[in-house]
Amino acid sequence: MSHYYRNRFNKNYSRATRRIKSFDPSSLVQNNSFTQDKETEYVAVNSFTNLAISDILKKNILVKGYTKPTPIQDQVIPQILEGKDVIGIANTGTGKTAAFLIPLLNEVEKNRSKKVLIVAPTRELAVQIKNEFFAFSRGMNIYSSLCIGGVSIYGQKYELRRNPNFVIGTPGRIKDLVNQRGLNLSTFNIVVLDEVDQMLDFGFIGDIRYLISFLSKNRQSLFFSATIDARTKELLAGFVRNPVTVSVKKQDILKNIKHDIVRVSDRSRKIEQLHDLLIKKEFEKVLIFGRTKWGVQRLSDELVQRGFNADVIHGNKSQSQRLRILEKFKVNAIQILLATDVASRGLDIDKVSHVINYDPPESYETYIHRIGRTGRAEKPGTAITFV
Repeated sequence: MSHYYRNRFNKNYSRATRRIKSFDPSSLVQNNSFTQDKETEYVAVNSFTNLAISDILKKNILVKGYTKPTPIQDQVIPQILEGKDVIGIANTGTGKTAAFLIPLLNEVEKNRSKKVLIVAPTRELAVQIKNEFFAFSRGMNIYSSLCIGGVSIYGQKYELRRNPNFVIGTPGRIKDLVNQRGLNLSTFNIVVLDEVDQMLDFGFIGDIRYLISFLSKNRQSLFFSATIDARTKELLAGFVRNPVTVSVKKQDILKNIKHDIVRVSDRSRKIEQLHDLLIKKEFEKVLIFGRTKWGVQRLSDELVQRGFNADVIHGNKSQSQRLRILEKFKVNAIQILLATDVASRGLDIDKVSHVINYDPPESYETYIHRIGRTGRAEKPGTAITFV
């Protein structure tokens, strides 16, 4: 490693360490609430069968395995069906995607002239939304286009000429398509901004404002986020009108996630401490987060050399590589997935037993979104942070 990059690495590490000191991981261990019976079970007001949606959509919901709405779905879907602007605030993994896809598919089926733009912060989340769209729209003859970086923009331009009712994408690629006149945003009358707090964390606020400036003033606007801070409120002011706010967020730390720490006194033995964890039987499906793409690549290579079934996703991987590796992790073809924070949101993978913060997250909010990859769908999970 050159002198320049070593200094830069050390400065970045120091900054990240200072930021993470805003919360003490050891306090999470002391206050562990790894119990699921302390909180009264949510009783949904609605059911999928009595919602004012089409029969084919109800059938697709049933095939998807959904039996009753989650709190965010229960409270948001009726508001969207009434055409209202909505601000939805909920933890990751609570079913936000279905909360907006179900009513919007119903509205487009009733009125084929309606067009929906869905903007997400990462390629992975956009792909996940597209996959959910396929499941819920089966047999409805409603089409979508996925507009993300890492793949050819020309193929996306060709798809957009078919005038799909849904366009799902990331801010940068959508902006490129607008600037190259491949996408006319003024024709969209429903807009969804998903995981807004992460879009702002990634520095997309300028792109989002730019895209909003092209949208029709006469539109329905839906806004989903896990947190609402001053920057988010500023963006909201120019996006929604007389919105209904639905908040089902009770706490940041989900009750079915156990928190633990590993103290590192000798950095040269850090990899050995990780090795000793990963050989334990209960570490069945593990997601490991590191700070840099070079760091997670080196760690992945080391684990593979030690005989672990591991792979890695980061910014230097092509989109097709990232999707292929994620699919392998989903179907348990690999046991360990390493990632930078590109994967801290937007991944809906069943039965991740452990999330390991090998490098400290840059903020408390990043910690929350990293560990949200485990303990999903009411299943127990464990989050481990190296300190």
